[in-house]
Amino acid sequence: MASTPADTSVLYECRIRHVRRGRVANDFTYSSYLWLVDLDRLPHLPGPLRPLAGFTPADHFTGTDISIRAGLEDFLADRGVSFTGGRVLMLTAARVLGYVFNPLTVYWVRDADDRLLCVVAEVHNTYGGRHAYLLFPDEEGRANVAKEFYVSPFLPIEGGVYRMRLPEPDDQLSIAIQLDVPDAAPFVASVHGRRRAATTRELLRLAARHPLAPLAVAARIRRQGIALFLRGLPVMPRPKADRSAQRIKDLTKTGGQ
Repeated sequence: MASTPADTSVLYECRIRHVRRGRVANDFTYSSYLWLVDLDRLPHLPGPLRPLAGFTPADHFTGTDISIRAGLEDFLADRGVSFTGGRVLMLTAARVLGYVFNPLTVYWVRDADDRLLCVVAEVHNTYGGRHAYLLFPDEEGRANVAKEFYVSPFLPIEGGVYRMRLPEPDDQLSIAIQLDVPDAAPFVASVHGRRRAATTRELLRLAARHPLAPLAVAARIRRQGIALFLRGLPVMPRPKADRSAQRIKDLTKTGGQ
């Protein structure tokens, strides 16, 4: 990938863990890989490799912006954050063979003086919905935010608080999110990975070791959900407003057909 400088795009081979305590406990770990990219210098892969890594604005924020960075800038402007131009690093799963599923995309936003301005955590659920949280972490990358979006059918929205630790990755990737909900044990998700050079050889190795990675992640999460349901974990109804918003989004994508 000679057209993509190694210092602006890297790969992380990861171990992702979900831990649920309480009456129906579950400890679920799987492996995958993620990209860390500069939004101003997205990877441009050689023709034969392009199906292995796509980064498109349709997969982030409203899905209608001309670029991922434009979507981020609109999101920040809507929340009164002045962003006059600086480096943005995005940790995400790329679209592979036309499919993408990103439980979490993280943006580290720096101002023109290269100081960390904020962090944006964009959460995607298995129903095709997405929601972004604006964070102002401390020096250790920690921030708390109220839950506002339906993710798991087993966890409520009301009263939930995310306690996030999202330090900008270096040689190691180590992030964690704990969801505290009233009268229940916390749910914890973590991602740990090692930095890899974004070379053709490394991408091919990871793609072979984790085939159809986004599809595999979505399938594993759904399989775990079915197992928890069969073990008697009660389901929280999906909010009607969330279903209506998703229906409008689907109609927009299909031209109302």
